[in-house]
Amino acid sequence: MGSKRLDPRRLQLVFGAFALTAGTATALRPDPPHPLFTIAGACGYAVATVLSFGGWFALQRAATAAPARTVLIVFHLLFVPAQFLFLLAHELPWLGMALSSAIVVSLKPRFPRLKRTPRKVWLTLHVGIGVGWLGVATGMLVLAIVGASADSHEMQHGAYLLLHRFDLLLAIPSAFATIVTGVVVSLGTPWGLITHKWVLAKLVIALALPFLASFEGPWIEELEARSADGVIETGTTGLLLTGAMGLFTVLLWTAVVLSVFKPGGRTPWARPMGERRRGPTNATRSEAGDPRAPALASPHRPVPVSHPEGGGA
Repeated sequence: MGSKRLDPRRLQLVFGAFALTAGTATALRPDPPHPLFTIAGACGYAVATVLSFGGWFALQRAATAAPARTVLIVFHLLFVPAQFLFLLAHELPWLGMALSSAIVVSLKPRFPRLKRTPRKVWLTLHVGIGVGWLGVATGMLVLAIVGASADSHEMQHGAYLLLHRFDLLLAIPSAFATIVTGVVVSLGTPWGLITHKWVLAKLVIALALPFLASFEGPWIEELEARSADGVIETGTTGLLLTGAMGLFTVLLWTAVVLSVFKPGGRTPWARPMGERRRGPTNATRSEAGDPRAPALASPHRPVPVSHPEGGGA
């Protein structure tokens, strides 16, 4: 019953219809607040429409099912954080993110382990971009405080002007890149994405921050517009914005602490540490009474590895 509800071919048709609707609604929205993200959303959903209907066709043929499955898994893993960006153009991407996640689950992905050099490259990117995101969030907190407390027009409006630019040009790309690199590092190493509690907690934080940003963005735009003609009382909006920026910074520092101390152990979804998977060869040996029939370790069981460079996700 559950497999039918999450049948990947049916989900391709559903997502194709959704992408066509969402792309059209995004492209036809009058007076879009962010034209750049409107164009990106319309183009992204156009690609998703073609890929979804093409995937529905390819998954039913034995010759094309395997490569189509790989393409769809990679696409939707990247398209989930991409749709966070499309929220700046329309509200429909919330549903799109849920559908993309369901498609990834239905395709039951298995990820190969990263080799040493690629792992270090991805880890370096993840740490560097994540630290940059923390710096951007701290700067935005300072600008929010300056804007709320400034007594001159130039200082106040300049703070909100910079805050808006930081949000669009630095915070949003940093969030997208941090999520993508973090998912790659998690799935390409024994840590996994939902195997260890500290990694899962970081994932929840990373996904919660763009959700918070969907409220913070309009507050910045409102204060920037209101302060254009002179000093204003920022009132509740100013307090909410400052509080949101403070929460942003605290959550990112929490992610740093989780990366360093790695608390919490393993999640209920992790395979037991002693779990083994028996292959056909070993089963044959056991039936034959061969004492040399050890159980093969599951390739998906985390293997203890050393991380001299602090190699967490």
